Amino acid sequence: MGLLDLEKHFAFYGAYHSNPINVAIHILFVWPLLFTALILLYFTPPIFSPSQTVLNLIHPVFVFNLGFIFTIFYALFYAALDIKAGSFVGFITFLCWVSSSFIANSLGFELAWKVVLVAQLIGWIGQFIGHGAFEKRAPALLDNLAQALLMGPFFVILEVLQSSIGYESYPGFQTNVKARIEANIKEWKDKQQKKLS
Repeated sequence: MGLLDLEKHFAFYGAYHSNPINVAIHILFVWPLLFTALILLYFTPPIFSPSQTVLNLIHPVFVFNLGFIFTIFYALFYAALDIKAGSFVGFITFLCWVSSSFIANSLGFELAWKVVLVAQLIGWIGQFIGHGAFEKRAPALLDNLAQALLMGPFFVILEVLQSSIGYESYPGFQTNVKARIEANIKEWKDKQQKKLS
Protein backbone atom coordinates (compact mmCIF):
# COMPACT_ATOMS: atom_id res chain seq x y z
CA MET A 1 0.00 0.00 0.00
CA GLY A 2 1.52 3.30 -1.07
CA LEU A 3 2.09 5.56 1.91
CA LEU A 4 0.35 8.52 0.26
CA ASP A 5 -2.29 6.59 -1.69
CA LEU A 6 -5.46 8.10 -0.22
CA GLU A 7 -7.72 5.88 -2.26
CA LYS A 8 -6.15 2.68 -0.88
CA HIS A 9 -6.09 4.00 2.70
CA PHE A 10 -9.69 5.18 2.53
CA ALA A 11 -10.86 1.93 0.92
CA PHE A 12 -9.04 -0.16 3.55
CA TYR A 13 -10.59 1.81 6.38
CA GLY A 14 -13.97 2.04 4.65
CA ALA A 15 -14.19 -1.72 4.26
CA TYR A 16 -14.31 -1.97 8.05
CA HIS A 17 -16.83 0.88 8.34
CA SER A 18 -19.65 0.29 5.87
CA ASN A 19 -22.51 0.20 8.38
CA PRO A 20 -23.98 3.71 8.89
CA ILE A 21 -24.43 3.24 12.66
CA ASN A 22 -20.83 2.09 13.04
CA VAL A 23 -19.68 5.08 10.97
CA ALA A 24 -21.73 7.41 13.22
CA ILE A 25 -20.18 5.82 16.33
CA HIS A 26 -16.73 6.41 14.89
CA ILE A 27 -17.57 10.01 14.01
CA LEU A 28 -18.63 10.45 17.65
CA PHE A 29 -15.64 8.77 19.31
CA VAL A 30 -12.53 8.98 17.11
CA TRP A 31 -11.69 12.64 17.71
CA PRO A 32 -12.21 12.47 21.50
CA LEU A 33 -9.80 9.52 21.52
CA LEU A 34 -7.19 11.58 19.68
CA PHE A 35 -7.86 14.62 21.85
CA THR A 36 -7.52 12.74 25.14
CA ALA A 37 -4.39 10.97 23.90
CA LEU A 38 -2.89 14.43 23.30
CA ILE A 39 -3.83 15.40 26.86
CA LEU A 40 -1.84 12.45 28.18
CA LEU A 41 1.07 13.08 25.80
CA TYR A 42 1.30 16.63 27.20
CA PHE A 43 3.05 15.12 30.21
CA THR A 44 5.87 13.54 28.21
CA PRO A 45 9.24 15.28 28.51
CA PRO A 46 10.19 17.95 25.97
CA ILE A 47 12.03 16.66 22.94
CA PHE A 48 13.61 20.01 22.23
CA SER A 49 13.60 23.50 23.66
CA PRO A 50 13.17 26.40 21.26
CA SER A 51 15.37 29.45 21.48
CA GLN A 52 14.57 32.16 24.02
CA THR A 53 13.30 34.41 21.22
CA VAL A 54 10.76 31.76 20.19
CA LEU A 55 9.85 31.09 23.83
CA ASN A 56 9.01 34.77 24.27
CA LEU A 57 6.57 34.55 21.35
CA ILE A 58 4.60 31.48 22.47
CA HIS A 59 2.48 30.75 25.51
CA PRO A 60 4.38 28.88 28.25
CA VAL A 61 1.76 26.11 28.31
CA PHE A 62 3.02 24.74 24.97
CA VAL A 63 5.56 21.96 25.37
CA PHE A 64 7.39 20.57 22.35
CA ASN A 65 7.09 16.92 23.29
CA LEU A 66 5.60 13.72 21.85
CA GLY A 67 2.15 15.33 21.62
CA PHE A 68 3.57 18.09 19.44
CA ILE A 69 5.57 15.62 17.30
CA PHE A 70 2.49 13.44 16.72
CA THR A 71 0.42 16.52 15.87
CA ILE A 72 2.93 17.73 13.30
CA PHE A 73 3.29 14.24 11.80
CA TYR A 74 -0.48 13.71 11.55
CA ALA A 75 -1.08 17.19 10.11
CA LEU A 76 1.64 16.87 7.47
CA PHE A 77 0.59 13.34 6.56
CA TYR A 78 -3.03 14.41 6.09
CA ALA A 79 -2.03 17.41 3.98
CA ALA A 80 0.16 15.16 1.84
CA LEU A 81 -2.77 12.78 1.26
CA ASP A 82 -5.17 15.50 0.14
CA ILE A 83 -4.08 19.15 0.15
CA LYS A 84 -7.57 20.63 0.73
CA ALA A 85 -9.27 18.20 3.12
CA GLY A 86 -5.94 17.11 4.59
CA SER A 87 -4.91 20.68 5.42
CA PHE A 88 -8.31 21.21 7.05
CA VAL A 89 -7.93 18.03 9.13
CA GLY A 90 -4.34 18.98 9.94
CA PHE A 91 -5.58 22.35 11.20
CA ILE A 92 -8.18 20.61 13.39
CA THR A 93 -5.44 18.31 14.71
CA PHE A 94 -3.31 21.34 15.57
CA LEU A 95 -6.28 22.97 17.35
CA CYS A 96 -6.69 19.75 19.34
CA TRP A 97 -3.05 19.95 20.41
CA VAL A 98 -3.43 23.60 21.44
CA SER A 99 -6.63 23.06 23.43
CA SER A 100 -5.46 19.76 24.94
CA SER A 101 -2.29 21.50 26.12
CA PHE A 102 -4.32 24.11 27.99
CA ILE A 103 -6.64 21.48 29.48
CA ALA A 104 -3.76 19.19 30.51
CA ASN A 105 -1.90 22.13 32.06
CA SER A 106 -4.95 23.21 34.06
CA LEU A 107 -5.91 19.66 35.17
CA GLY A 108 -2.44 18.52 36.16
CA PHE A 109 -1.28 14.94 35.74
CA GLU A 110 -3.08 13.56 38.83
CA LEU A 111 -6.51 14.41 37.43
CA ALA A 112 -5.69 14.33 33.70
CA TRP A 113 -4.78 10.65 33.54
CA LYS A 114 -8.08 9.73 35.24
CA VAL A 115 -10.09 11.84 32.77
CA VAL A 116 -8.14 10.36 29.88
CA LEU A 117 -8.62 6.81 31.16
CA VAL A 118 -12.41 7.22 31.41
CA ALA A 119 -12.66 8.92 28.01
CA GLN A 120 -10.46 6.31 26.33
CA LEU A 121 -12.45 3.43 27.86
CA ILE A 122 -15.77 4.94 26.75
CA GLY A 123 -14.41 5.70 23.28
CA TRP A 124 -12.89 2.27 22.69
CA ILE A 125 -15.88 0.41 24.13
CA GLY A 126 -18.16 2.45 21.85
CA GLN A 127 -16.05 1.58 18.83
CA PHE A 128 -15.96 -2.13 19.66
CA ILE A 129 -19.74 -2.12 20.15
CA GLY A 130 -20.06 -0.46 16.74
CA HIS A 131 -18.02 -3.21 15.15
CA GLY A 132 -19.54 -6.11 17.08
CA ALA A 133 -23.20 -5.12 17.06
CA PHE A 134 -23.52 -3.25 13.77
CA GLU A 135 -20.57 -3.86 11.45
CA LYS A 136 -20.24 -7.53 12.39
CA ARG A 137 -16.55 -7.28 11.55
CA ALA A 138 -13.48 -6.87 13.72
CA PRO A 139 -11.96 -3.35 13.77
CA ALA A 140 -9.33 -2.39 11.21
CA LEU A 141 -6.77 -1.98 13.97
CA LEU A 142 -6.63 -5.77 14.40
CA ASP A 143 -5.33 -6.09 10.83
CA ASN A 144 -3.21 -2.94 10.66
CA LEU A 145 -2.87 -1.01 13.93
CA ALA A 146 -0.72 1.86 12.68
CA GLN A 147 -2.81 2.44 9.56
CA ALA A 148 -6.09 2.33 11.51
CA LEU A 149 -4.91 4.74 14.21
CA LEU A 150 -3.40 7.12 11.68
CA MET A 151 -6.33 7.12 9.25
CA GLY A 152 -9.20 7.14 11.77
CA PRO A 153 -9.33 10.91 12.38
CA PHE A 154 -8.91 11.71 8.68
CA PHE A 155 -11.45 9.08 7.64
CA VAL A 156 -14.27 10.43 9.79
CA ILE A 157 -13.76 14.04 8.64
CA LEU A 158 -13.55 12.97 5.01
CA GLU A 159 -16.71 10.88 5.52
CA VAL A 160 -18.52 13.94 6.93
CA LEU A 161 -17.27 16.16 4.09
CA GLN A 162 -18.39 13.65 1.48
CA SER A 163 -21.86 13.13 2.94
CA SER A 164 -22.53 16.78 3.84
CA ILE A 165 -21.12 18.74 0.88
CA GLY A 166 -20.26 16.02 -1.65
CA TYR A 167 -16.51 16.64 -1.32
CA GLU A 168 -14.23 14.52 -3.48
CA SER A 169 -10.46 14.55 -3.31
CA TYR A 170 -10.47 14.31 -7.09
CA PRO A 171 -13.15 13.49 -9.69
CA GLY A 172 -14.17 9.84 -9.43
CA PHE A 173 -12.68 9.37 -5.95
CA GLN A 174 -15.91 8.21 -4.30
CA THR A 175 -16.72 5.83 -7.17
CA ASN A 176 -13.24 4.28 -7.10
CA VAL A 177 -13.23 3.94 -3.32
CA LYS A 178 -16.73 2.44 -3.25
CA ALA A 179 -15.68 -0.22 -5.79
CA ARG A 180 -12.58 -1.05 -3.74
CA ILE A 181 -14.60 -1.22 -0.52
CA GLU A 182 -17.14 -3.57 -2.10
CA ALA A 183 -14.33 -5.79 -3.44
CA ASN A 184 -12.63 -5.84 -0.04
CA ILE A 185 -15.86 -6.74 1.76
CA LYS A 186 -16.62 -9.48 -0.79
CA GLU A 187 -13.11 -10.92 -0.34
CA TRP A 188 -13.54 -10.87 3.45
CA LYS A 189 -16.98 -12.56 3.24
CA ASP A 190 -15.56 -15.23 0.93
CA LYS A 191 -12.77 -15.93 3.45
CA GLN A 192 -15.32 -16.12 6.27
CA GLN A 193 -17.43 -18.55 4.23
CA LYS A 194 -14.40 -20.77 3.57
CA LYS A 195 -13.63 -20.86 7.31
CA LEU A 196 -17.17 -22.03 8.03
CA SER A 197 -17.12 -24.76 5.40
